Amino acid sequence: MTNNQNRSAVIRLIIVLFAFVLIVKLFYLQVISDTYAKKAASLSIRTVTEFPDRGLITDRNGEIIVFNEDAHDLVVHFPFRRDEFDIESFCELVRMPADQVEERLQSAYESRYNGKGLFYKNLASSDFARVQEGLFQFPQFYIESRSDRKYKHNVAAHTLGYVAEISRYELDRDHEGYYDIGEYIGKSGLEKDYEKHLRGTKGKQFYLKDNAGRLKERYNDGLDDTKSVVGEELNISLDVLIQEYGEKLMQGKTGSIVAIEPSTGEILAMVTSPGYTPDMFAIKNLGNNYARLVSDKSKPLLNRATSSMYPPGSTFKVAMALIGLQEGVISPATTFSCNAGFHLGSLTVRCHGHAPRPNVKYSIQTSCNAFYCNLYREILHQDRFANIDEGYTNWRSYLKRMGFGDRLGADLSSENRGNIPTSDYFHKVYGTNKWKYSQTISMSIGQGEVLLTPLQMANMAAMVANRGYYITPHFIRGDSIPEQFTKKNETGIERRHFETVIDGMRAVMTAGTGFYVQIPDIDICGKTGTAQNPHGENHSIFVAFAPKDNPKIAIATVVENAGYGATWAAPICTLMIEKYMNRDSVSLRPLVEQRMFNPVSPNPVASHE
Repeated sequence: MTNNQNRSAVIRLIIVLFAFVLIVKLFYLQVISDTYAKKAASLSIRTVTEFPDRGLITDRNGEIIVFNEDAHDLVVHFPFRRDEFDIESFCELVRMPADQVEERLQSAYESRYNGKGLFYKNLASSDFARVQEGLFQFPQFYIESRSDRKYKHNVAAHTLGYVAEISRYELDRDHEGYYDIGEYIGKSGLEKDYEKHLRGTKGKQFYLKDNAGRLKERYNDGLDDTKSVVGEELNISLDVLIQEYGEKLMQGKTGSIVAIEPSTGEILAMVTSPGYTPDMFAIKNLGNNYARLVSDKSKPLLNRATSSMYPPGSTFKVAMALIGLQEGVISPATTFSCNAGFHLGSLTVRCHGHAPRPNVKYSIQTSCNAFYCNLYREILHQDRFANIDEGYTNWRSYLKRMGFGDRLGADLSSENRGNIPTSDYFHKVYGTNKWKYSQTISMSIGQGEVLLTPLQMANMAAMVANRGYYITPHFIRGDSIPEQFTKKNETGIERRHFETVIDGMRAVMTAGTGFYVQIPDIDICGKTGTAQNPHGENHSIFVAFAPKDNPKIAIATVVENAGYGATWAAPICTLMIEKYMNRDSVSLRPLVEQRMFNPVSPNPVASHE
């Protein structure tokens, strides 16, 4: 190799080494050094979250139901410097023994998130002022302020829901990264279903801190800080006046009331009893009350209006009559014989005394069981059906379009489906193609396998009031509500058939089973029901709407183990209608009202159904 070649090789080697050193230096400056710089910056800056107030909740008339009050938590920042922690002075400030302070510090450390842990939740107002004043001595502790829920009207707990600390399960599913551990989230009811609407936007404040963790001044003169944004107001369809009245009427009883505005599907009232007041689940009270309510055998946490399922009893005859008229198996003038009931061999479905051959209107007025047993047979055994399976499936399809057997889709996540079984169910019970209409005939009068929620019963009343359609029941109001809460759900039954049924429901109030509970000057159309209950006394049920023309309210009431529909459910419904229509005026039936307020009073009504 020549000298020139040797020199050339050395030069190339020097260039390669120089390039390698340059690359390493650049990597250090741009990656490693930058990483350490960022880490150092993070250690010298403390982020303080500014929590927004949750949005107010107001009723349909703009009355405030839920608002906020300040709540304060004492938070500790980690890593924690024990060498500079004067525990004796701190114990004096927070008025805790040393062992309790140590225990809380350990708990805060174990549950820390993003460098902070909750030391004390919900400082009392008197403690907050004292602790805040002395915290300058303990730079690793600071106050986080947020809002707790307060209730101007202490009603509708199941509907409103409550707010509580986010769980690890919920935190793991927070794909937006909005929440930190120890923060609060809607847990049930509208607080949960409209969480994003109500929660607002958090703000951030950045502070420089010294080596001891003491806060100094705003980082970057506060230019990087962001302000919190208050949550949006949630205007809901409840009418606080009749909600409060309904809860008073249901005291001492088990059951529920649901009232709907037929033209919009807006829920005016949703009462469940026994219940609880929403302030029992305010953050500061939740720990003391939750376990007690969970263990209460009367199940006050259960929203019976949306979750409990009942045989609808004779109120179901309204749906039966509509299907029969639409199918053409009966006309308004059709009659069936009633000889104190329906008789088929050894099978007897009893009925009470009335004219022996009722037509459609009179069958609703007097709640004739025999009429609807015969009608069920006629619907299922039409000549166009090859077998009972086809007839039954056709009958069931009408009920599904009426909103039975499925969740209606209300904006409350506790809704149950009810039950309208498929024909497959009966094939399994009795054998494929071996069952007969007589084995399921109790369904024709709202018994047997038919189960509805009170919300579905009220929706049925709204569907009849609208003469053939319903709008999915909901609480949200405003100009931009989801389309599902504005569109009409058609039942496939012609409007003309509703007039016959409505005339029958009006006759219930003027000359039938609801005569004793009618309201002067309000044309109420109703239907009583007495649902057999294998576990005790019958359930008292009533559905209604008013007025007959241009209806403003549709309603259903269930009072469990209370006997005839006219005994408790009907007067409660009609009193609710009166309150809604006449607002603040005194009831025209004070004796009935007082009997409902006092459920141990003797019952003067001795009506069937």
